[in-house]
Amino acid sequence: MKNKSTLRTLVLSLCAAAFFSSCKIDSEINPVEVQGEYKHVRVLVTDETANTLTQINPYTAGISSFNTKFPMGNLYTTANGRFAAVIYGSQNLTEMFDIGLEWHGDHVDMKGTPKWAAISATGSKPSHFKSKGAESMIFNDGDGTLHIANESSFHTPGAQFTTINAGLAAHHGAMVPFDNGNIAVTESGSRVRIINKSGALVHASNLEVARLHGNATDGVNAVFGAFTTPAQTVGGVLVVNQNGQQRVIANPDGFGAARLGTILYGKGANKFVGYGAAQGAYLIDLTANKITPIYAGNDGLQCKVDYAGNQLLLLTMDGKLRVYNLATGALKKEGMAISPVNASDAFKPVMEASSKYAYIAMPSLGEVHQINLSDFSDVVKHKVSAKPVRLTLLGHETNESH
Repeated sequence: MKNKSTLRTLVLSLCAAAFFSSCKIDSEINPVEVQGEYKHVRVLVTDETANTLTQINPYTAGISSFNTKFPMGNLYTTANGRFAAVIYGSQNLTEMFDIGLEWHGDHVDMKGTPKWAAISATGSKPSHFKSKGAESMIFNDGDGTLHIANESSFHTPGAQFTTINAGLAAHHGAMVPFDNGNIAVTESGSRVRIINKSGALVHASNLEVARLHGNATDGVNAVFGAFTTPAQTVGGVLVVNQNGQQRVIANPDGFGAARLGTILYGKGANKFVGYGAAQGAYLIDLTANKITPIYAGNDGLQCKVDYAGNQLLLLTMDGKLRVYNLATGALKKEGMAISPVNASDAFKPVMEASSKYAYIAMPSLGEVHQINLSDFSDVVKHKVSAKPVRLTLLGHETNESH
C-alpha cells in the first residue's frame, strides 16, 4: 500500500509539474497583453495663459504640475525619451524638463523625480527642435544659428547649449541630424546645405525649391516639404541624402499648387508621410520616387504617427479619428473620438499617440482625453490646466523596471 501511495504521489507531482511548465511555456509564447497604458509612458501639457507644465502619468492617472517661466511653451520629446524641450519662441528661451525615466535596453530606471534640468538656451526666436541619440538641436530663426547640447550636461549647474554658426541669414528654418554626424540645414526658404557640428560646409545646396516647411529623417535621408520649383506651381518634397545628393519628388498629378507642410517619419514602419490640413495625408516612397494618398480629404485637424512609428492617426474637423497601418496604408479603425471642432476657434485640439491610446488636449475643456485605440468609447478624461494647447508624449512603451 505504501508503495502504491508513493507511486500515486509521484505521478500526481509529475503531472502537476508538467501542467505548470506547459502554462509557463504557453504564457511565454502567447503573452497576455496588460490592459491600460504602459507604466513608463508620460504626457506633458502646456497652457495658453497659465505658467504651468502639467505631467500626466496615464498608468496611474496621476497629475503633477510644475511652474514655467512663460505660458504656451512648445513641447518636443528627445530621442531617448527622457527629456522634453520647452521652447518659448517669443521670449528667446529654451528649457529642458526631465521626467526621470532612463532606458536601459530591456528595462527602465528611475532617475530621481520629475524636474527641470539645469541647462537652457537663449537664442533669437528658437523655432525648430530635433534630437538624435543623446544630442538635442535647436534652430534660431532670428539669426540663423543652431544650438546643440548633450544630455550628459543637462543637469550641470549653469550649463548652456553650444552655438553653431554656419553663416546663415535669419529665416524660418530647420535642421536634421544624420547618422554620419553631419546636419542638413536650411540656408534660406529655398535651399538646404549639409554642415558639420562646427558649422563648416560639407555639401553645398544643388537644388533650388521654394517655401521649405516641415521635415523628417530616417537618419540617412532628410525629407523637406516644399514647392519643387521657385515658381511655386508644383508642390512636393525635397529629399537630401547624407552623402550630399538632392532630388525632388512631385505631388500626384492634379494636386494643384499646394505643398505638404508637415513631414512625418514612422520608425517602426520605416515610412515617410506628408500632410496638409487642406490636402490630407500622403505616403512618400523614396524608393519609387512617388507620393500616394492615404487620406485625400480637406478637413484635417491633426495628423501624427504613434510613438513607435507603426500607426498613422488622422483627426478631422468633424471629430472623427482614423487609424492606419503605416506599413501598408490600410485603414485599421475609424470612428468619432471628440465633438466636432469649430473652425473659428483660436486654439484647436492637439494630439499625440502611443501604440495603445490617442491623447487629445481639449483647450475649451481644460482636459486631455485618453482614447483607447481599440475602443474609441473607452475614454479617460484627465483634468489638467484651464486651456491646454500644447502636448507631447515621452517615456518608454514598457512595464519593465529594474
